[in-house]
Amino acid sequence: MSNAQPAVVTKSAYLTLHYRLASLDGKDIVTTFNANPATLMLGQGQLAPVLEELLLGLPEGTHRTFNLEPGVGFGPRNPELVREVSRATLDENSSPDAEYKVGDLVDFAAPGGGRFAGVLRELGEEVCLFDFNHPLAGEPLTFEVKIISVL
Repeated sequence: MSNAQPAVVTKSAYLTLHYRLASLDGKDIVTTFNANPATLMLGQGQLAPVLEELLLGLPEGTHRTFNLEPGVGFGPRNPELVREVSRATLDENSSPDAEYKVGDLVDFAAPGGGRFAGVLRELGEEVCLFDFNHPLAGEPLTFEVKIISVL
């Protein structure tokens, strides 16, 4: 019989876990519970920092559900990130035969060479309205986690 304490999650832990992110009405946004568990290293940006923070100190074998207040998981909604984009810019940054509809997530080339995505809110002849907030910004969320192993 060993009295060894179970390993606990640290800032640089290598974990195997199941996790689920859901909206408050219980709709899954992402889940591994019905598939293979995820294996990840903390501090590598694979999980949002606020979610990693919740895992710190949890022992191996823990199964917990956290309720996150609106804006905690992916930041508050920023009205500055709802922007008009000219139809010309939209056409330049997409395939010529692309058909867009409100609610579509559209990928753009950023001025510095990166990429960013926005959700189409209004589609006009000359101007379109995009929301560049993270789709989960400002939303209350449920984060469920089952820690299988900690290395």
